Amino acid sequence: MTSKRFAKSLLLGAVSVLALGSVSHAADAVVPVVETSAFNWSGLYVGFGVGAGANVHEISSDLVPGFSFNGIGGEGVYGELTVGYDYMVSPRFLIGGLLDAHAGNIETTLDVAGFEASVRETYGFDAGLRLGYLFTPNTLGYVLGGYSWQKYKLDTNAGFDFDWDQSGYFVGAGVETAINSNWTIKSEYRYTRFGTNDDLLSDFGVPDGTLNLDTSRHTFQVAANYRFGAQNGGVASFEAPAYNWTGFYVGGAAGAGASVHQIDVPPAGDLEFNGIGGEGVFGELNVGYDHDFGSWVAGVMVDARYSGMTSELEVPGGSINLDTDYGFDVLGRVGMKVNESTLAYVLGGYSWQHFDLNASSPIGDILDWDSSGFSVGGGLETAMSSNVTVGLEYRYSQFSEKDFSSELGLPDDTLTSTPSFHTVRIGAKYKFN
Repeated sequence: MTSKRFAKSLLLGAVSVLALGSVSHAADAVVPVVETSAFNWSGLYVGFGVGAGANVHEISSDLVPGFSFNGIGGEGVYGELTVGYDYMVSPRFLIGGLLDAHAGNIETTLDVAGFEASVRETYGFDAGLRLGYLFTPNTLGYVLGGYSWQKYKLDTNAGFDFDWDQSGYFVGAGVETAINSNWTIKSEYRYTRFGTNDDLLSDFGVPDGTLNLDTSRHTFQVAANYRFGAQNGGVASFEAPAYNWTGFYVGGAAGAGASVHQIDVPPAGDLEFNGIGGEGVFGELNVGYDHDFGSWVAGVMVDARYSGMTSELEVPGGSINLDTDYGFDVLGRVGMKVNESTLAYVLGGYSWQHFDLNASSPIGDILDWDSSGFSVGGGLETAMSSNVTVGLEYRYSQFSEKDFSSELGLPDDTLTSTPSFHTVRIGAKYKFN
């Protein structure tokens, strides 16, 4: 059920952006435009990228019906190599295939009383298809999906370790834009869901189903692609809108992501566990101001969101949830125009988030608190008309430590939690002239 909600939410958001593009072009009867040479999107390409993200492991057991914990979270970075082929089926739509190989260190770690253990994603690959729509002759918005395979490894300092692999599917969305005659850059989000692994402990003589593992992953990457023959595009069949970034704007976004809570319990052998994981989708509204300096753009923005990111423990007869419900950000950003209508930017600033720990009836609310921190990130944003832009953006957020000791009647720093987020949003903005 969780995987279906993620896939549905992501695809609806991405398709909505593509639909918005078609509507905005149709709605602008007279739009300032700039003449653009065509970039040839048909053909073979190779590329490389770097990314960051988080995963969430859900554990359950056939021996305890009704029990599951979603989840155990990890985070990290990765690198990726890709090869693909695209074909333009019309002046604005393309279809393509891709094959990626990646390696990284997205991992969960445990350190207690001298014992160290980690579960790490080591290497894997994806094979899939993508469907794209040209916002402008040089900027592409797309959705993608396909097959995913991943190798995992458990390492300890206690003389034992083992590895396993899981396969599943991925779905995602991205924005890709040309920066010269052959090179493009892209920002891309993927949600990956792996099938249940029920024989994880079979090498130790444990019956299948004793421990079931379901894993999902949220990743974002920035990549560069070299396209063979892209300089042979000829004359563009349509023109890009002229866009001045100066002005106030309002906007909205739909997003998804994962949270990781690092738990520290010093009295329990200096226990450090990174971490308790959660995942979900969210909606966001924003308002901001940008100033166009020619090749560069700088601005400020404020956004507010309501989130469904949650960690859930289910036991027979009830459940306990750690919810990441609402929050806001105050951010600044600086961007560079990579072509006539597309901006690549980085951002950073202050973040505030509310958390809620609750249980099913009759217990209800247990504890709620808020935490301040910072967010950093970046994205690609492109003009659809003289007033409307769409974009894809990633943020990493780190919040301050929460000490639960007093609520438990314990000495300070007995039990603390430090949360971090990896989130991606697909959004649209309307700028006032």
